[in-house]
Amino acid sequence: MSRPFKCRRVAYVPGINYFKPAGVPLKALEEVRLTIEEAESLRLKDLEGLEQEQGAEKMNISRPTFQRILSSARKKISNAILNGKAIRIDGGNFEIVHSRFRCRGGHEWEKESTTEDLPEVCPTCKDTDIQPISLNVFGCGRRGQGKCHGREDIE
Repeated sequence: MSRPFKCRRVAYVPGINYFKPAGVPLKALEEVRLTIEEAESLRLKDLEGLEQEQGAEKMNISRPTFQRILSSARKKISNAILNGKAIRIDGGNFEIVHSRFRCRGGHEWEKESTTEDLPEVCPTCKDTDIQPISLNVFGCGRRGQGKCHGREDIE
């Protein structure tokens, strides 16, 4: 029996989810699908400059799994760039972890921890009425509520 599947944590979903080569009609292009967790691994490693161990911890996965996701993402990006293919960012198996919050008084802040618990009080005004700031999640249902969404077989 295989090990139970572990849901990947994602703190950022890109607002832009499609890229294509300029000057080529969309209907003439092949498409490469990059999952949300592959995009997150690229963001953590290449944009934030985290080590693989740190990136894996933020995504709640093992370091070897982080490496596999990152390698898959880089391979897909390379394929798209070098072979003139479009890139679609969507799907995968992940949960949104809210890291940005707002109190009723309008103060906003970012929480360093990757846990899903709401902060108890606003660090500025000590208000206890706190809400996570919603992320762009392409119209999908509730995420970051302890449930894994988007389970699909990944290439």
